[in-house]
Amino acid sequence: MTPRQRVLAAINHQQTDQVPIDLGGTRQSGIAASTYHELKQPIDLRTPTRVYDCYQMLAEVERPVMERFGADVVGLNRPQVAFGIDNKDWKSWQMFDGTPVEVPGGFNPVTDESGDLVLLREGIAIARMPKDGYYFDRLEKYPGAAHLPVDQVNPPTMSSALAEHYRVQAEALWQNTDFAIVAPMGPPYELFFGLGTGDFSAWMMTMATEPDYVDELLGKLTDIWIENLKRFSDAVSDRVQIIQICDDFGMQHAPFLSPKMFRNRIMPFYKRGIEWIHQNTSMKLLLHSDGALRTLIPSLIEMGVDILNPVQTSADGMDAAELKAEFGDQLVFWGGSLDCQHTLPFGTVEEVIQEVTEHMQVFAPGGGYVFAPVHNIQAKVPVENVIAMYDTAKAFSFV
Repeated sequence: MTPRQRVLAAINHQQTDQVPIDLGGTRQSGIAASTYHELKQPIDLRTPTRVYDCYQMLAEVERPVMERFGADVVGLNRPQVAFGIDNKDWKSWQMFDGTPVEVPGGFNPVTDESGDLVLLREGIAIARMPKDGYYFDRLEKYPGAAHLPVDQVNPPTMSSALAEHYRVQAEALWQNTDFAIVAPMGPPYELFFGLGTGDFSAWMMTMATEPDYVDELLGKLTDIWIENLKRFSDAVSDRVQIIQICDDFGMQHAPFLSPKMFRNRIMPFYKRGIEWIHQNTSMKLLLHSDGALRTLIPSLIEMGVDILNPVQTSADGMDAAELKAEFGDQLVFWGGSLDCQHTLPFGTVEEVIQEVTEHMQVFAPGGGYVFAPVHNIQAKVPVENVIAMYDTAKAFSFV
């Protein structure tokens, strides 16, 4: 099987020749630039390490690294991945820990009196990286946090230039690689979590006390999302196999909201957009949502979600065997590699191998599984553990 065939089989619940692997295919299955730079050294790859996501400081995973670790997925990203900065005109830069990287030419943080890095837009601070930190904290507030009237919330629809970018890049990835292609194309701001940025508590209270306002707002955002989906689909044709949405509904021990509130306030709008995808394209829908989602999973399936990422098995109620037994015939699991909060950064190589093997034995049989880290691999994770994680997945046998 080619990587693309392998992923397509897996997401259609068919047994594959080997387990498909995602390394850097999404902004939630990537790797911190400093860790990636170290990962390249054992394979003697001397190319510059590029930071394509200046918010999370994620590395652009290169073809030799993808091939070395058996990756089957590549991402189709917009030209401005973070903070409105175009990924072009690359220049040399150095991270706090001394890692040499390349960053976009428009990435120009200033250093304040405390040594923090600050990104400015028209003189206003929009993000901050604490001194000796590894990624930025966003300071911007989305419109919903300020409770703007719905007629004043006007996210732009996809421009002709952006649609052309997607067309050209999708064609290039289709013709020049045999990887499965995944593209993020969610609604403006994220219907649940994104609107709360800056004042999440206020947004939760609005959700609970002003249903008419919330319905009107999310209805408008969904209308714009569907218009963008139409333009995206026209641009990429059948080149993209997986479309991704991101919205974090879960914490470590429980969802942020009850199943009843989810079904009343959030689900109808996502369902409308997902139904458009399923009725008008062949793309599968991947939802990235961290945390303890067990009580929401039946609603996610009803909503139209085909694939769940990152499958945080360390969260309450997210036991791998129970998830596979209860939902494995209806839902594809994308992630679930091991505990990336504890075992991956702090465990031994032997512990990494053992946990990855145990999870593969649960998730992989029968298809319906793509191996990936449970969210991005962080800075300072031991490279030997990263290598052990992917090598164990790559060598896994169904026999």
